[in-house]
Amino acid sequence: MTDVSTANELFFNATGMHRGRVETQVSEALKNADDGELFLEYRQSEGFSFDDGRLKSASFDTTQGFGLRAVIGEATGFAHASELSEQAIKNASKTVQAVQTGKSGVMSLPSAGSNRALYSDDNPLSEIPFDAKVKALADIDAYARGKDSKVVQVSVSLAGSWQGIEIIRTGGERAGDIRPLVRLNVSVVVEKDGRRESGSHGMGGRTGYGFYLEEATWKAAVDEAYRQAIVNLDSVAAPAGEMDVVVGPGWPGIILHEAVGHGLEGDFNRKKTSVFSNLMGERVAAPGVTVVDDGTIADRRGSLTIDDEGTATSSTTLIEDGILVGYMQDRQNARLMGVDPTGNGRRESYAHLPMPRMTNTYMLGGDKDPEEIVKSVKKGLYTVNFGGGQVDITSGKFVFSCTEAYLIEDGKLTAPVKGATLIGTGSEALKKVKAIGNDMALDSGIGTCGKAGQSVPVGVGQPTMLIEGLTVGGTA
Repeated sequence: MTDVSTANELFFNATGMHRGRVETQVSEALKNADDGELFLEYRQSEGFSFDDGRLKSASFDTTQGFGLRAVIGEATGFAHASELSEQAIKNASKTVQAVQTGKSGVMSLPSAGSNRALYSDDNPLSEIPFDAKVKALADIDAYARGKDSKVVQVSVSLAGSWQGIEIIRTGGERAGDIRPLVRLNVSVVVEKDGRRESGSHGMGGRTGYGFYLEEATWKAAVDEAYRQAIVNLDSVAAPAGEMDVVVGPGWPGIILHEAVGHGLEGDFNRKKTSVFSNLMGERVAAPGVTVVDDGTIADRRGSLTIDDEGTATSSTTLIEDGILVGYMQDRQNARLMGVDPTGNGRRESYAHLPMPRMTNTYMLGGDKDPEEIVKSVKKGLYTVNFGGGQVDITSGKFVFSCTEAYLIEDGKLTAPVKGATLIGTGSEALKKVKAIGNDMALDSGIGTCGKAGQSVPVGVGQPTMLIEGLTVGGTA
């Protein structure tokens, strides 16, 4: 929870607003509403891009503002402004009160709970001097270029933000949070005999820069990006057809996030537009498959002490031993569905409406040795890293492109392949899971999820798992 003195400094002392009068304004604006809140936000962010052996760009930005929302039934009135003043909130109140007449709309105004802490309040932007950050990026670039004469291009990016929020509801009820977030990413391009391939690795979380700018840490990131690029130099055309697919641990959990996770968000199920609608209590995956959304893991990219409606985050079991047992809920959809919110109400910024979103979504581990899972496959594909993917929420159909994959022949990993895509339906694919490894891992802290035009940081994860009879699109 945000320290009261910090919240007062960000949103009241610095702006001249009076807390008591603002709380009265909120209570008046929401007096006839089922729900709603005033969402106050202050954010500092920075980004560095080091490319072609030089600092290509450096940026710093400060944003602040509020969003005022009133909800009656399924109707929502919402107004936001970048000006933090009592007059601006008064103007916003007139807009949101329109929902009381049955109207629903969004308007942008012109400028004129106690919980456990999961991360530090420290501001990563002020942790390390500007020159030290630039030097670290230069050192990373030099190390990557010195790996091999085949390295022809290196790109390094560093980003950080520090966000303070406070949420005020009727009767002076309030909650707040201070949220740090950092990310380091390295991309390496190699060339051999006129062929170019790339590899990349990123990492981050709700911490300071310190760990990620330690030499041992960024060298490991460079080594991984370089390894991927070198592997891809020897890749062959991917086969096509239906085959057994072994999906590796960690970041490949993005398949769960896209193909299954979105379909388990409360709004899609309340509106009956998800393939999982009306399936509560029924089998939607193979025995042994348990999927959890957990926003309470310390320092993780997708974690939140409270969500963007002030509800404490939680660990929500979505699928248990193959049975659908839960959805992710914000306050509005939980109320309309007659259940409790799960702490999954999220928004990109003060200028956006909250909606049900994932935090850290992953599959629990099983009892199989990952090497034995690979050995059990006569002919198939082993997928380690993924790039872009698409999913249709209504049907659950997905397509994912593999950035690192290998042929499995007679239980052994052989040639790396390029151009492989996994094609299927989320619920059907989970029913085809035949083995689950004991090596569950979360991703390294790079996930960003898009929904309805809003982007928020998330985490994914899973153990090694075998999916029988999955369709693979290839070029061979």
